[in-house]
Amino acid sequence: MKSVRFIRKDVFNLTIPIFTEQLFVMSMGMINTMMAGNIGKEAVSAIGMVDSINNIFIAFFSALAIGGTVVVAQFIGQKNDKLANESMKQVLYSGILISFGITLITWISRNLLISLLFGSAEGEVIRDTYTYLGITLLTYPLIALNLICNGILRGAGDSKTPMKISIFMNFINVILSFILIYGINIDDGIIKINTPGLGIKGAALGIAFARIIGAITVLLVLLRGTKIIKLTKLTEFKFNKQLLKPIFSIGIPASVESLLFNCGKLITQVYIVDIGTIAIASNAIAVSVSNMLNIPGNALSIAATALVGQYMGRRKIEEAERCLLYMTKLSTLALISVGIIFIPFSKIISSLYTQNLEIINLTTKLLIINGLAMCLWAISFVLPAGLKGAGDAKYTMITSIIGMWIFRITFGYVLGIPLGLGLIGVWIGMYTDWFVRGILYIIRFRKGKWKNIVLIGRNNNISKNN
Repeated sequence: MKSVRFIRKDVFNLTIPIFTEQLFVMSMGMINTMMAGNIGKEAVSAIGMVDSINNIFIAFFSALAIGGTVVVAQFIGQKNDKLANESMKQVLYSGILISFGITLITWISRNLLISLLFGSAEGEVIRDTYTYLGITLLTYPLIALNLICNGILRGAGDSKTPMKISIFMNFINVILSFILIYGINIDDGIIKINTPGLGIKGAALGIAFARIIGAITVLLVLLRGTKIIKLTKLTEFKFNKQLLKPIFSIGIPASVESLLFNCGKLITQVYIVDIGTIAIASNAIAVSVSNMLNIPGNALSIAATALVGQYMGRRKIEEAERCLLYMTKLSTLALISVGIIFIPFSKIISSLYTQNLEIINLTTKLLIINGLAMCLWAISFVLPAGLKGAGDAKYTMITSIIGMWIFRITFGYVLGIPLGLGLIGVWIGMYTDWFVRGILYIIRFRKGKWKNIVLIGRNNNISKNN
C-alpha cells in the first residue's frame, strides 16, 4: 500500500504539467478574448455565442477521449502495454470517424442552427456569428484528434508532452490571431508590408491554423512513440468489439453527459441573448476569466481520471480512494484561495477586456459571486472525474443531467427572466447546480459502490483476438 507521501508524489508529478498547460492555454484564451473585445462588443458577443456551440462538441470529444484515457490507464496499471497501444488505436479511429460525421451535420445545418438559437441577437452580432462558426466548425476533427491523443498520453502517465504541445499550439494561435485580426503595417524604408486586418474572421483563422499544427505535432509524437505508448501499423486496423466495449462503457455515458450538459449551457446562452448584448458580452468575459481561475481545479480533475484509473487497473482500491479524496481536498483549498485573492481585483480584470462601463460593472458582479462560489467546484467536478477513472460513468452522467436541467436551466431561468435578476440570476442557478451535484457525488463516494466496478479484468481474453 502506498503512503500518503507517495500518493502525493504521483498527484503532483501528473498534475503540475497539466496545471502549466492549462495556465498557458487559458492565458492565451483570455488574450484572444481581449483582442476580440477591442474589435467591438459585437465580435466578443459573437465569439461567446459560437463558443457555446463549439464547446458542446469539444466537451463531447473530451468525454469520448476519457474512455480511451481510462482504459489505457488501467492497462498501463496492469503493465499490459500491448493492449494499451491497441486501445489507443481503437479510440483514435472511432473518435476521428465520429468527428467527421459531426462536422458534416453541423456544416449543413449551421445557418438554421444560428437562426434558431440566436435569431433575436443584433444584426451585426449575427453576421459575425455566421463567419466565426463557419470557419471553426471545420476544425472539429482536429480537436478530436488533439483531445484523444493527449488523453491517451496522460492515461499512460505522460502529462509533460501534452503540456508542451498545447503551449506551442496556443502560442501559435495568439501570434497568428493578432496578425490576422489587426493586419500588418510595416514601412521602415527597407521593408514594406501592408496587409489588412480581417477582424473576427482573422480570429477564427488563427485558431484553425493553430489546431492544424497541434494535430500534426501530437500525431508525430505518437508515431515516434514514448517509453510506453506508440502508434504503429495504421493500415493494419480493424475495430475490436472487446476493446471498444470498455472504452465506450466510459465514453458513451461521459459523452451523453457532456452532450446534455453542454446543450443545457447552450439553452442558458439562448435566454442570455434575450437579455441583451451587454449581458452576452459580460457573460463571455466572465466565463473567460472564471475558466482562468478554475485552472488548479481543471488540472486536478484531468489528473484524477488518469491516476484513479491506474490505481484501479492495479486493483489498488484503497490507494485510489485516498488519492481521489486528497485531490478533491487539494482542489477545494486551491480554488478557495484563488477566489479570495481575485475578488478585490474583479473590476480591474473586467476593464482589461472592454471600456464599456455597463459591461465592466456587470462582469465585476459576476466575478465576485464566482469567487465566493469556488468552494463548490471541486466536489462537483474533481470528484466525478475520479469516479469516471474508476469506471463509474453512468452515475456521474445521471447526476450531471439532473443538476443541469433542473437547477441550472429551470431554476436559473426562473431567477433570471420571470424574477428579473437577469444574468446574475442565471449564474446563481449554475452555482445551485454545483452544490446539488457535489452533495450527490459525496454520497456516492462515501457509499463506495464505485470500488466494486471491474472495467478491465486481469484475466481477460482480449489478447487472444489480437
